[in-house]
Amino acid sequence: MSRATTATIHLDALRHNLARVRERAPGRRVMAVVKADGYGHGLERVARALADADAFGVAALADAERLRAAGLDNRIVLLSGFDEAADLDVLRRLGVDTSIHHPSQIAMLEADARQGGGPLRCWLKLDTGMHRLGIPADEAKTVHARLAALANVHAELGLMSHFASSDELRSTQTLRQLEAFRAATDGLPGPRSLCNSAAVLAWPQAHADWIRPGGALYGVSVIAGTTGADHGLRPAMTLSTRLIAVNRVRRGERIGYAASWECPEDMPVGVAAIGYGDGYPRHAPAGTPMLVDGVRVPVIGRVSMDLMTLDLRGVPDARVGAPVVAWGEGLPVEEVAAQAGTIGYELVCSITRRVRFVEA
Repeated sequence: MSRATTATIHLDALRHNLARVRERAPGRRVMAVVKADGYGHGLERVARALADADAFGVAALADAERLRAAGLDNRIVLLSGFDEAADLDVLRRLGVDTSIHHPSQIAMLEADARQGGGPLRCWLKLDTGMHRLGIPADEAKTVHARLAALANVHAELGLMSHFASSDELRSTQTLRQLEAFRAATDGLPGPRSLCNSAAVLAWPQAHADWIRPGGALYGVSVIAGTTGADHGLRPAMTLSTRLIAVNRVRRGERIGYAASWECPEDMPVGVAAIGYGDGYPRHAPAGTPMLVDGVRVPVIGRVSMDLMTLDLRGVPDARVGAPVVAWGEGLPVEEVAAQAGTIGYELVCSITRRVRFVEA
């Protein structure tokens, strides 16, 4: 029998979340971000489910190639931009937009123009305060004019930036970035795009022409203290397994590696077929919840590569074969992530190849 650990991908949830995002930003075009293998959900299956999106956002040219090979003809935007001059012909062949965020890319475009390269759809990415990728905001007009003068840059030159703190509702940084973007692009033609998922949900004044939701499409929130469900979203992944052993362990006995958890009484301990080899976070502490037969139970002991131990006192009748949910329907991934000191995005992106994926 194959290993029980399964990631169930809920295609209806993906479509529901896309519709919900559109409701939150009426009239805006949606660039569905499907990077990192569709946030760990599977690039092709996610893109097919989200085929009504106006465009897809990817981080690598290889992702764009996979989408085209899958028969998807949606507009695609390479969010991190091209790395070398040879990429330009690949962009043309695939019909993919690219971001422009660094002077080295502009130099490559200028050399390509001298060689008669055909037009590419481009997005000028501005650094308005995140200080990761982007042309300095105060150089926007000069760089825009330089790009607009090139015959190999499509006449519609987009303008974009990225928020650093849109998930922090009390932060003033988002407002400062929004104002910096407005000042830098005042009078420039072209569509604007600023909003990641948190900004779509929490900063409607920043919606502009295009929104770029990522985690929200998968039902995950990064706004502190909230889950996707709080925003009308549904989880697109349920990570589940089964109990492969139920043991009676005496009071005072210790559980797992480093003997880090002591039984306070004689008790049933369940062993679930899941661990960090499947992508569950090793640093999830004792007390992190899981569902056994639909009932919340705490993790006890350390997460190991293939197995986890669970306190079954809350479900004393649980038997070998009982279903176990690590996150998803009934247990928000954000809650598990908070216990593990990370965010839900990291957890859903970390599922390993040995996990069986099924569509529902």
